[in-house]
Amino acid sequence: MIEDSFPVFVARVEPMLRRGLVARFGATTGRDACVDVLSWAWPRWDRIRTMTNPVGYLYRVAVNQTRRRLRRRSVLFPPVPHVVDVWVEPGLPAALSHLTTRQREAVVLVYGYGMSHTEAATLLGMKRSTIQNHVERGLGKLRTELGVHHHA
Repeated sequence: MIEDSFPVFVARVEPMLRRGLVARFGATTGRDACVDVLSWAWPRWDRIRTMTNPVGYLYRVAVNQTRRRLRRRSVLFPPVPHVVDVWVEPGLPAALSHLTTRQREAVVLVYGYGMSHTEAATLLGMKRSTIQNHVERGLGKLRTELGVHHHA
């Protein structure tokens, strides 16, 4: 059980939750999904706070809510927006869209946001070893897509 008040909980988990949803749905939809699920959680806080992994639960709720909203239209992983002074491999957005959802989430959370395998596993409700497998497979596909040769 979490002893935090809802505002303290939100301050602690919102960055992780937002990053996970952005990794899954892209920047705009992911941020919207985070706001929506935290708004949804507020009146349910007494029940949610007693859960073993409340941030993982809210992540799954947000994914389900967002998938229902997006069901009517086909959405590829949106392109990475241009950010001043940050270089992004031009082929990366297309290459990311060829990964499975879980591979993309794992790679973006670990390499894009710098989460540990354990943090990503907690958020996504997986074992640490499963995250590691998704990261390894995803990186392998990205290297192939981008023509990058990895030497061990």
